[in-house]
Amino acid sequence: MTPKTLFDLPTPSLVLDRAKLARNIRRMAAACARNGIALRPHLKTAKSIDVAHMVLDEQTQGIAVSTLCEAAYFAGQGIRDIQYAVCITPDKLARVAAIQAGGAKIALITDSVEVARAIADMNGVIDAVFHVQIEVDCGENRTGVLPHSDQVGEIARILDAAPNIAFDGVMTHAGHSYACRSLAEIEALAETERLAAVTAAEAVRALGIECNTVSVGSTPTALYARNLDGITETRAGVYMFGDVFQAQIGSCTLDDLAVSVLTDVSSHRPDLGHLTVDAGALALSKDRSTEKVANDVGFGLVGDVAGRVIAPQMIVERVFQEHGLVHMPEGQRLQDYPIGHRLRVYPNHVCMTAAMYDRYHVVDSESGNGTDIVAVWSRVNGW
Repeated sequence: MTPKTLFDLPTPSLVLDRAKLARNIRRMAAACARNGIALRPHLKTAKSIDVAHMVLDEQTQGIAVSTLCEAAYFAGQGIRDIQYAVCITPDKLARVAAIQAGGAKIALITDSVEVARAIADMNGVIDAVFHVQIEVDCGENRTGVLPHSDQVGEIARILDAAPNIAFDGVMTHAGHSYACRSLAEIEALAETERLAAVTAAEAVRALGIECNTVSVGSTPTALYARNLDGITETRAGVYMFGDVFQAQIGSCTLDDLAVSVLTDVSSHRPDLGHLTVDAGALALSKDRSTEKVANDVGFGLVGDVAGRVIAPQMIVERVFQEHGLVHMPEGQRLQDYPIGHRLRVYPNHVCMTAAMYDRYHVVDSESGNGTDIVAVWSRVNGW
C-alpha cells in the first residue's frame, strides 16, 4: 500500500518539508542577487533531482557535487554543468571522461602540481578534455594551495599548456565559517574567503592566463557576505535543508529546518527517567556538531509528528546503533509519550543524517497538516 501519511511509514524514515525547502531556496537566491553573483548549489546533501529542479533557476550556474556517483546521476538527469568539488585523483579520470561523454562538463579541482601533470599526461591516452580548477586554501587548512604561493602559478601554467585540459579558474571553500559565533565573524571570514580567491585569480592573470571562474562558497558566508567583488559564483548546499547546528550559528532558525527523521518511541525506563526511540546512530548519525555551541542538542532535537519542536526541549542524548535515548527533562512526562508514539528528530548535521536514506517522504507544512505525504523523492548514494 502506498503510504499516505507519516503514520503509514516504517520507522525510521526521512521526512522533507517542501514548503520550508522552498523558503530556504528563496532566501539564498535573494542573498546571491544582492551581491550580483551566480549561485552554484551544492547537492552533496540533497542528492536528489527533485530538489535540484526546485533550486535551479536563472541565477544558477550549474551544480556542485562531492562524489562521481552524484555527478553521473545528475548528468544522467540532464544537468550539464557540474563541479566535482573534491581534489581529483588520476585513477578517476576515466570515470570523468565517461560521464562527460554523455554531454556534461565536469569541472575538476586540484591543489597538486603532480596531479596537474598527471592529467596532462593523459593526452592521447584518454580521449577527453578535462576542465580543471585550482583549489585555494582560504584558512580552513584542509586542502588547497595558499593564494600567495608559487604553486598557484605553477599549476596554472601546467593546466593552461596542456592540449587536453581547459583551465577553468580558481575556487575556495570557507568551511571554517562553521566555527563563527556572530554575524560580524561570518562577515569578516567571508571577506577573507573572497580575498583569497581573488588574489589567486589575479596571480593567474598576471601570467597572461585567463581565469574566468572565481568561485567561493559555504552557507554562512554565502548568506552574509557584504562584498563579493571579483567573485563569479558562490557555492552552498546545507542552506536548502538547514539543521540544528546551522540554526545555532545563525544561518537559519529552527522554523527553517526542512529535514527530520520520523521515529517511534520503542521503550520506557521510568527508573532512569528516559525513553528510547528506534532512531539511533545509523538513522541520525553520530556527528556532534552542536557540542561546542551554546545549546548542545546531543544527536538531535525532538519534535512532534507534525514537525513542531517540543517544549520543554527534548533531545536525543545518546545513541546506540538502532536506539536513541531521550531523557525526560523537567516538565515532560513519560506517559505523554507511550510506546509506539510517533516523533520527528531534527538532526545535528543534516548532511550526515540524510546520507543513510534512499528517499525523502515529502510533506508540506503550508498546504497541509504536516503529516500528509505529498510526494516521494529518490536520492542517490555511494561514491
